[in-house]
Amino acid sequence: MRFDTPLIRGRLVRRYKRFLADIQLESGATVTAHVANPGSMLGLTEAGAQVLVWRSDDPTRKLAYSWEMVRFGRRWVGLNASRPNRLAEEAIAVGRIPALAGYGALRREVRYGENSRVDLVLGDGEDACYVEVKNAHLMRQRGLAEFPDSVTARGTKHLKELAVLARRGIRAVVLVVVQRQDCDRFAVAGDVDPAFAEAWSAAAAAGVEMLCHACILSPREIVLDKQLPILAAEAA
Repeated sequence: MRFDTPLIRGRLVRRYKRFLADIQLESGATVTAHVANPGSMLGLTEAGAQVLVWRSDDPTRKLAYSWEMVRFGRRWVGLNASRPNRLAEEAIAVGRIPALAGYGALRREVRYGENSRVDLVLGDGEDACYVEVKNAHLMRQRGLAEFPDSVTARGTKHLKELAVLARRGIRAVVLVVVQRQDCDRFAVAGDVDPAFAEAWSAAAAAGVEMLCHACILSPREIVLDKQLPILAAEAA
């Protein structure tokens, strides 16, 4: 996924009201940016951190700027939770996710279950594959990506809905997109959200497939990269 214009560098002043952040740009101007991330962004919101923002020329937007990345050590970490769906689509289209290759059609935001929408449906009919995409950027132990970074009742609901499909013989997949490249494995953060962890285990037992891929990030683009092994809860 290539940005239409290069991202703009700045420093984080503060994140507040969950979806807002004040950022001082390199030009010296301070702007309020939209934070497209409902999570806690644990460990990534320190005042003074180097950040990258994207600026829209759309006059109908309430906020022209969106906070896209934050510097962590020598690497950029992606924060925009709306990006992984597109990253997944692009990767599937070019065969970068072997487990999801071979499907002709792709549909977005398809209704299913009890008033839910799944991110992607690949293929049609009895051979369709339902894919729920999750955005991850939490790292508390070196090299270990985790999800979630806060309680997610919505995420737990999605797992339960996918488990129902799997029990009916329909292929269901959770694809975790880790928007960082300094991780080599993934685990569910059960201490952050025990209900999600329980639903994850139940979904896996029901036949839901779990996949995880890291990303390569730069101020110009984000690309889905290598697959990461998923650790069992007791191995995390």
